[in-house]
Amino acid sequence: MDDLQHADTVLITGSNITENHPVMGAALKRAITQHGTKLIVSDPRNIDVVRFADVWLRSQPGTDVIWINTLAHIILRDGLHNQEYIDERTENFTAYSQSLAKFTPEYAEKKCGIPVAELEKAAHLYAKGRSAILYCMGITQHVSGTDNVKALANLAMLCGNIGIQGGGLNPLRGQNNVQGACDMGALPTTYPAYGKVIDESVRARFEAAWDVKLSESNGMTSRQMFDAVDAGTLNALYLIGENPVVSHADSAHAVHCLEKIPFLVVQDIFLTETAKLADVVLPAACFAEKNGTFTNTERRVQRVRKAVTAPQGARDDAQIVCDIAAKMGTELIQDNGENAAAVFDEMVSVTPSYGGLTYSRIDETGIQWPCPDTESKGTPILHAEKFVCGKGKFHEVDFVAPAEEADEEYPLILTTGRVLYQYHTGTMTRKSTGLYAKAPAAYLEISRNDAAAYNVNDGDRVKVSSRRGAIEVSVQLSEKAVDGTVFIPFHFAEAAANVLTNSAACPESGIAEVKVCAVTIEPVGD
Repeated sequence: MDDLQHADTVLITGSNITENHPVMGAALKRAITQHGTKLIVSDPRNIDVVRFADVWLRSQPGTDVIWINTLAHIILRDGLHNQEYIDERTENFTAYSQSLAKFTPEYAEKKCGIPVAELEKAAHLYAKGRSAILYCMGITQHVSGTDNVKALANLAMLCGNIGIQGGGLNPLRGQNNVQGACDMGALPTTYPAYGKVIDESVRARFEAAWDVKLSESNGMTSRQMFDAVDAGTLNALYLIGENPVVSHADSAHAVHCLEKIPFLVVQDIFLTETAKLADVVLPAACFAEKNGTFTNTERRVQRVRKAVTAPQGARDDAQIVCDIAAKMGTELIQDNGENAAAVFDEMVSVTPSYGGLTYSRIDETGIQWPCPDTESKGTPILHAEKFVCGKGKFHEVDFVAPAEEADEEYPLILTTGRVLYQYHTGTMTRKSTGLYAKAPAAYLEISRNDAAAYNVNDGDRVKVSSRRGAIEVSVQLSEKAVDGTVFIPFHFAEAAANVLTNSAACPESGIAEVKVCAVTIEPVGD
């Protein structure tokens, strides 16, 4: 966060930063107003942070690869790239540069709707000086999500902006401990510290540490699990802190699967919409009711301390998992709610990037991994000397259209996201009367021109339909909306935006394309 003040330019894409990451948003605004940092924003909506921007790239949803490659095309054309960095630290540059030939500014204007002059201005701003890229789920929740990130990585390497203060390719994590969960192996293809499940040497190390035989195959993504339930090949599911009835793309399919599965366990802090479908509910303690660590979006490992006692019957997540393991005949560290330090020590022993961390070292201020030994003070900036794999590889990335585009039957493009006063599926925030007063219900954000075309006014009720389902919401005329694109926040179960969204997924990451789907609207009365 503090690094932003050292950037000459920041490029934000796929992130409504001031609403979804307000702490980072505040740091960005300080960098702009107090340190003169320039800002490029790419977003299909006229979000709040656009008012701070030097350039707003208003692209058609799902066309990110085109405008990113076009910025690179302009930078190469005008000789603004960092050839010394490219020669010393990267590979496959020639093939990559040749792949950019078709991505002219004129082509991008036609495909994305961004004027040539804005593309030229953005490319020159990004290429001159130290530039950071911030991105979030608006760039990843597409069938081309992995390609979008590769294209951004290409752009950063092209200008030598990885491994320097004020630079970087920086994902903004969607929830408060996503980074820590991934670091600890909560992914279907990796162990702690991102060792590959299918790598025999990595697997052998964890087998020795845990004294257990481990699978040679990757696990399933969340979407693959639900497809397996539908196919009848997965018969039990254990969900911890997950509410797919509201959060999954094409959520009607998720409900169908959860009703179909023979055995469903849900572990959560409230009786969520998903928990109501469970065979067994395990009440868990919330973050303020237990000890442990979080790892934030900066890779900073931080202490979390128990502040209040959990309600009767609610228990620490780790305690529940350890007790279940014990019932199944496996003896783990018994976390009685006060033994988090022992769990942390075991985590550190199998996670080289956490190797130098101890509770005493992070007692007051967190440390950013990699921190390989106790002499290390952590690593604020990754890839300063070299990339983990040696040289950074340029990838040739072509445009892949969204799985669904507007047509005569469904002429509007829907994109979804969060609002400042609610959080994810609303499990916690919707129980707060103050937050409820600020954001009580779902709505359809729409431009005045589109509202006039459908003969609807501010506050009218409308039915929003896609190929998968329909919901009813109130109309909200908004200056954020642009013609042809509408927005619905996904927090509200009674009008769940994900009833509408498409489950088509990125083939590499498995993430569903919830940021682009075709819809139509019709008035339903006051």
